[in-house]
Amino acid sequence: MPSDQTHEQSYQQGLKVRREVLGDAHVDRSLAEVSDFARPVQELVTEYCWGVVWSRDGLGRKTRSLLNLAMLTALNRPHEFAVHVRGALTNGASPAEIQETLLQTAVYVGVPAALESFRIADSILKEAVALEADGRGADGPGS
Repeated sequence: MPSDQTHEQSYQQGLKVRREVLGDAHVDRSLAEVSDFARPVQELVTEYCWGVVWSRDGLGRKTRSLLNLAMLTALNRPHEFAVHVRGALTNGASPAEIQETLLQTAVYVGVPAALESFRIADSILKEAVALEADGRGADGPGS
């Protein structure tokens, strides 16, 4: 995307890509149902997500779709996830590729979060035991 492109040009490019990936019906419904309050975020998404990022040459649409599925899974965003499963199919991702992406997220979204929580809890529990041994209690002096 050229840096000298106007906002209107990147918005129109985004609208084109968004329609190609998600379909006219979805985009028309999204834009028709948007309130005046939410309209700026729809415009931002169309211009920047679809017109600037999705329009770049560095990754193909199928790869971008599979990445979105992984990220939306990690963020637990079911509505957007459903939209992007349809988009992934449109972009040529197979059910097997979607399945593999989700299996990958099951391991790397769930296990790393749990491991980090275990590390934090372990550290705090060790600290609490040390404080108890010193007679200060878990909340420090005077608890």
